[in-house]
Amino acid sequence: MDLAIIGSGYVGLVTGACFADVG
Repeated sequence: MDLAIIGSGYVGLVTGACFADVG
């Protein structure tokens, strides 16, 4: 369960960085 939470947080970080780069 913790691994899934960490993975989700990592994906959110990458997505946020991508949106920041595009926006």
